[in-house]
This record gives sequence, structure tokens and C-alpha cells, in this order.
Amino acid sequence: MGIVLGANNYGKAGNHLFKVVRATGRHEVRDYRVEVALTGGYDAVHTEGDNREVMATDTMRNSVYAVAKQESFDAPEEYGLRLVDHLLTQPRVLGARVSVVEQRWDRIVVDGQPHEHSFTKASGGKHTASVTGEGDQRKVGAGIDDLHVLKTTNSGWASFLEGGYRTLRDTDDRILATSITASWDYREPRGDFGACWDGVHEQIGRTFTDHFSPSVQHTIWRMGQAVLERFEQIERVRFVLPNKHHILYDLAPFGLDNDREIYWVTVEPYGRIEATVERD
Repeated sequence: MGIVLGANNYGKAGNHLFKVVRATGRHEVRDYRVEVALTGGYDAVHTEGDNREVMATDTMRNSVYAVAKQESFDAPEEYGLRLVDHLLTQPRVLGARVSVVEQRWDRIVVDGQPHEHSFTKASGGKHTASVTGEGDQRKVGAGIDDLHVLKTTNSGWASFLEGGYRTLRDTDDRILATSITASWDYREPRGDFGACWDGVHEQIGRTFTDHFSPSVQHTIWRMGQAVLERFEQIERVRFVLPNKHHILYDLAPFGLDNDREIYWVTVEPYGRIEATVERD
């Protein structure tokens, strides 16, 4: 039985790209963390120590910034497509993957007006994007990371399995808090990615609020269903929701009532619920 090299890739991570668009007096900013990974005919660099046909990761880093300078883009998905197109023109590169995390910035409001060149970091989750390419084929995905949401009522957890060691009581009124990670696949590698991301972000928040939640699982289903019904350009959407437990604190030993007012927030352990909602 012989020994062979298996699947492999290499690239450059941790590239922090910041671009200021100064086409008018109203500036725009693009703040991206970019990761590049390449696949190709790289057996010799592993097995023979032969570097002659392998691009340095330093060159990949330079490509991140040079492509950003030469190309126009309004969303991280568009930038990822431009960078993948460039990387696939290089010798020995058969496949390229570009992952982007955007730090969004909001304009500072002064006297009721958004300032033209001053910003504050946006809340409400980061915009993520992933673009892969081989030959003429491109696949584009996007997502939301670290979207913190909480509702103080209209959520419960009851009638669940005994499981042998059950201690948790049924409740029809609890705090539901989580940090949503959502990612989705576009059916085509084109479209108004920025507008779609804004719409998905809005729909997830809207759906989180609009129903009684008997479980995190059911809320994931409702959010995924709403996204696919509204955005026909999305094929599937994946969710990861850690349950940020808020537990009613027992103040009875101190002679104090606690009618759903004082909670302690646990860090670990925590529930973690994952699901994909997709078209059949």
C-alpha cells in the first residue's frame, strides 16, 4: 500500500482591506477581511519541495489590494467575484475560493443629516460572502454573522422529552436570546447582492418578532421559510443559533418576589441549534 498526497489547498488569510470611494464629496467605505484559498497542480511543492510553479501567499495578499484598486464593487460578493476571476488567470490555479467578512459602517448623523465622510461602526451583524470558481463556473454565497437578538416574552419551551434526567420545568413565557449566524447560496452568481442581503437581514429580524416561539428549532424554520418565500434567487439558507440562556434568579431566600424581572445570564454550557431550510 502506497502513500499519496490527498486534497490540499493553500492561501492567505487575515487580509484587512479598507477602500474609500471618493467619486463624489459623499464618500463610501468598504471594510473587508479577506481570505484566499487556491487549489491546483501543487503536488511537487509538497512531495518534492519544488516551488517553481507555486505562487507565494505574499503575491495573493498583493492581489487582494491591487484588484480592489482596479475594480468597482458595491458588495463583498461582487468583490469576491472580481478577485476569483483574477486568481483563475494565474498558472497552475485550477480553483479559487474567496471569503469576505464586511464590517459595515453607518454615517454619523449631524443636525438630522447623515455626514458625508464621517462614520460609526454599524451594529446588527456582519455581512459575509463566499465566492468559489473553477474554469468558467462561479458559485456565490452570503450570510450574516453575529446578529444578536432577544425577546423578553412570546417564547416558551414545554412538553419535551423526559430523557431520564429531566430537571427543567415547562414554561410558556421565557426570554429567547441568541446570536444568529445565517448563510445562504445564490442560485445564480449575479444580481443585486447588497439589496438582497439587506432584505434577508430585515426579514430574519421581522420573523423573529412575529410569532410565539415554542422552540428555537421552530423559529429557525419560520425564518428560513420566510427568506425562501421572499427571495427566489436563494436556493437554501443555513442557521446556527446558540441559546443564550436567561434564567430567572431565585430571590426567595432573601424574602424577595421575582415576577419575571431579574435573570442571570449563563455563558456555558449552552444549547446550539443548527438547521438548513432549502427548496425541494
